[in-house]
Amino acid sequence: MEFIKVITDRYACKKFDGRKVEKAQMDAVLEAGRLAPTAKNLQEQHLYVIESEEMLAKIDEVTPCRYGAGTVIVVAFDKTNVFTYPGGKRDSGVEDATIVATHLMLGAKNEGLETCWINFFDPEVMAEKLGLPENEEVLMMLDIGYAAEGAPMNPLHTKRKELSETVTYM
Repeated sequence: MEFIKVITDRYACKKFDGRKVEKAQMDAVLEAGRLAPTAKNLQEQHLYVIESEEMLAKIDEVTPCRYGAGTVIVVAFDKTNVFTYPGGKRDSGVEDATIVATHLMLGAKNEGLETCWINFFDPEVMAEKLGLPENEEVLMMLDIGYAAEGAPMNPLHTKRKELSETVTYM
């Protein structure tokens, strides 16, 4: 798929048909995430592919936003393996994991899959439910799969501000 088509056609799917993502497609999506740049190439991301009914039920206990997806990717990062910026007030963990998650979304669309970025949950509760190590912080979850027949696109999806409203040349 051409890149401009991938980024134009990608949308937040809120109705999946429940099928798990096929292995070859998932491998391609995960590879897109693996190739994401990270500060100092620390690659502190950790991806959890949730497919079992038991683990999906744990997702459902924490958020109402699975929308029937048969696969969810939990994106976390190792808080002890991040680049701390000059001044010591920020580090690269959240932004690096966000870049990885964005690559996952675009890789999924390129594979003919739909996604929905889930941030409506308590990350600490999710980490506890999944039994993640204390050094890992959950950034987000990504519903991924096949749109259900007739799954509508949010009408606001195509509404974008003009570049002149969001870009300033200096």
